[in-house]
Amino acid sequence: MKFISLLALLLVSAVALANGDPVEAEQCDPEACKLPTCRCSSQAIPGGLAPRDTPQFVTVTFDDGVNVNNIMTYRDILYNRVNTNGCPAGATFYVSHEYTNYVLVNELYNRGFEIALHSITHQTPQTYWQEATYDDIKKEIADQRVQMAHFANIPLDSIKGVRLPFLQLAGDNSFKVMADYGLEYDCSWPTTTQTNPGLWPYTLDYRSTQDCVVPPCPTSSIPGVWVKPMIAWSDLQGVACSMVDACFFIPDRNNEEDWFQFILTNFERHYFGNRAPFGFFVHEAFISAYPAVRRAFVRFMDVINNLEDVFMVNAHEVVDWVKNPVPVDEYKKQSCRSFIPTHCSASSCSATASHNGMTYWMQLCNVCPNVYPWLGNPLGQ
Repeated sequence: MKFISLLALLLVSAVALANGDPVEAEQCDPEACKLPTCRCSSQAIPGGLAPRDTPQFVTVTFDDGVNVNNIMTYRDILYNRVNTNGCPAGATFYVSHEYTNYVLVNELYNRGFEIALHSITHQTPQTYWQEATYDDIKKEIADQRVQMAHFANIPLDSIKGVRLPFLQLAGDNSFKVMADYGLEYDCSWPTTTQTNPGLWPYTLDYRSTQDCVVPPCPTSSIPGVWVKPMIAWSDLQGVACSMVDACFFIPDRNNEEDWFQFILTNFERHYFGNRAPFGFFVHEAFISAYPAVRRAFVRFMDVINNLEDVFMVNAHEVVDWVKNPVPVDEYKKQSCRSFIPTHCSASSCSATASHNGMTYWMQLCNVCPNVYPWLGNPLGQ
């Protein structure tokens, strides 16, 4: 009888897939969902490792455009950092298109940092993203991948990650676009309840147990797409915050020591817990606006870059480790991440936008576009 029920379920799923209909995700079956291609949403450490044997990953991420102002911060605080395993420290940039200097994106890529997607328009209101259709997301995200690779002259397959503007999910749609266009992971989805212990990355083959902070959240089975949860911080009054600059009850922004302790306290919840990846998710403008916060952040990075079991990595490296979890001693012996450096033949161009009539100056690593690149015409042809 159980076999007949399972067969019926498979037939229904097959018909739904053939019709392009969504398949409602079922409760995860750990026996059927196995690494490296599938993982249930869980606070359990991948591979059944003990916390003391688990690498503590730290992912530093910055959102929005890359320009001549914020590159100065990135060069000053990130370049030439090294983890204790001898590998360069990582960071991930979720880059939006408008006003981005693609010559500088190429520079970040050639420094070994991860370039990821944050949409072409980053437009308001937030409800645009909440109500975005599959085609909207395709134009904003899948087309941006082609755009980013073209104008920054970086390999298409090096662009693996997505963060939606305002952390506003669009139900199944963004994840379906990711699955259809070869994107590996999303880092838009906050969790405020699974923070102690933290929620590890997982796939959407089965129903997620993650709390839905900014609905609508995905409900369909979307095999192979990874979620890298944004594990919330806790501010000074215990209120959850997903981005550092969104925390409300915070230390005085001019008090370096208090900010250093604030960052360290949030980190230690991970380090002395189940070692779920610790995220420092922020906008560069916050770091540059408050020198004491910046100094505290640099002190924190100096500390973790000298710990034998802590590694500051690109976000996709966390997903790579979860696919094949190994103890920290073995991880330290692995080769450092590799990438193919690319040349940038820099061009400075002016292009008029059809959507608003404005003229934009673009710095890019390719031929100048005919018109300003935008939705439906990501290369400006």
